[in-house]
Amino acid sequence: MSLPRPRSSAVFDGPDRAHARAYMKGIGFDDAALARPTIGVANTWTEAMPCNFHLRELADPIKEGVRAAGGTPMEFNTIAISDGITMGTKGMKTSLVSREVIADSIELTARGYQFDALVGLSACDKTIPGCVMALARLDIPALMLYGGSIAPGRWRGHDVTIVDLFEAIGAHAAGTMPDEDLRSLEDVASPGAGACGGQFTANTMACAFEALGISPAGSAMVPAEDPDKSTVAKRIGELAVRVLADDLRPSRIITRESIDNAIAVVCASGGSTNGVLHLLAVAREAGIPLSLDDFERISRQTPLLADLKPGGRFVATDLYRAGGVPLILKRLADAGILNQDAITVSGRTIGEEAAAAREEPGQEVVRPLSDPLKPEGGLAILRGNLAPEGSVVKLAGTERRGQTGPARVFETEESCFRAVKDQKLRPGDVIVIRNEGPSGGPGMREMLHVTAAIVGEGLGEEVALLTDGRFSGGTRGLMVGHIAPEAVKGGPIAALREGDEVTIDIDARRLDVALADEEIAQRVADYEPPEPQFRGGVMAKYARGVGSASEGAVTS
Repeated sequence: MSLPRPRSSAVFDGPDRAHARAYMKGIGFDDAALARPTIGVANTWTEAMPCNFHLRELADPIKEGVRAAGGTPMEFNTIAISDGITMGTKGMKTSLVSREVIADSIELTARGYQFDALVGLSACDKTIPGCVMALARLDIPALMLYGGSIAPGRWRGHDVTIVDLFEAIGAHAAGTMPDEDLRSLEDVASPGAGACGGQFTANTMACAFEALGISPAGSAMVPAEDPDKSTVAKRIGELAVRVLADDLRPSRIITRESIDNAIAVVCASGGSTNGVLHLLAVAREAGIPLSLDDFERISRQTPLLADLKPGGRFVATDLYRAGGVPLILKRLADAGILNQDAITVSGRTIGEEAAAAREEPGQEVVRPLSDPLKPEGGLAILRGNLAPEGSVVKLAGTERRGQTGPARVFETEESCFRAVKDQKLRPGDVIVIRNEGPSGGPGMREMLHVTAAIVGEGLGEEVALLTDGRFSGGTRGLMVGHIAPEAVKGGPIAALREGDEVTIDIDARRLDVALADEEIAQRVADYEPPEPQFRGGVMAKYARGVGSASEGAVTS
């Protein structure tokens, strides 16, 4: 079968392209290789964290599969920032910024070399949406492979994840965990390569993009260090050539129906609030209208089915053994929630993939429809006089339906963490962290360092927290993030002062302060945010160009 070369022929064919062929021949490509379609392999490998550490090796079977199917793979790399390692430091400001840089760099490389098709290879949080954003922009035949989850650690007879360690830091600060216990947990909490093991942001987005159809069904939950991962990777390489032959582009796969499917899986799995931010961004890149109200609508009709950490008992490797993402899709199909006709990168519909799901006998990870963990999904959108553009709360991480209490106001994450560490918070407090939004941060840091410390000190069910920043998928408790507009953009969160009475009401979907509109407006007008931390470079550029969290915090 003759394979199409709609883009690479302009790079390598004809006498006037002799110089391009010469460059490539000097590094090992021959005439036969250059006459085949070129398949770009966008790798997010890095040695600076475990999540993406193994991707250098995982790229090899992808390229083997491309060659076996008649294509010529060309691997290139882009950046990756670890949320977990940078958490609680100024380095965390770079994480969300990296999503845009990843998307931009993949787009630029693919346009520059005019690849005929593309494989995105991702793992840690921002590499996953960054890859898919680029695929949506380019709209050439493409697919994405998630590198897989880390295995859980074992500590004193039970499974642990890195979030257990973050919470242990809080317990240590409170004096309830001795040094030797903290160190022994530290030694086992992250036992190898792969992304964080709970239904945190990486696994949330991997599940969402399998439901979206841009990743093949059954590929996401194969663990990072499972021998089957290389087999999956080889099939991905072969599939990349097939989607080229079929001209199966992201614009056929990423549709309003498939995005709704992705949202439903986030809600059913108790996924990260970051799923809201990233799916809004992907929809924007694909030119598909999507708003916070769509997440609220879908969450209201979708039961919480997956008993996954941080709110539940199990981790991603357990979900893999139970039946993986296809099992969740099957539950949604049986409930009449799944848009079953949506096409996937395999060429089959998502309904066909769901019907083919296997369920491990006796598994307890994915509940039956008759016995959900909760009748509604794991996310809720709150509005009110503190969040006129909306905010996001993860219902899967708490049983509480609201709280009213005095505001404890902090201008930065660091100042709040010091208060937590010094045990200056009290039951009933509503903690406020502002100037951590997309522009004000800049970079909209995650607050796991703070939220986990709060849980570790035993205040997880006693206080609430709200912020114009965001939360890790590992966060649990009554935590409201993505408050929009953010403080530096004139959002009402800037009006809050110590002791103001704040009410979080999940049932009413409200977030309010007991102040008159005129008082809020005057306080916002009088508010002076901190001086920008960056006057030049990528961070300042991002702060100037980034939009609201309610629209995905994308740059333009």
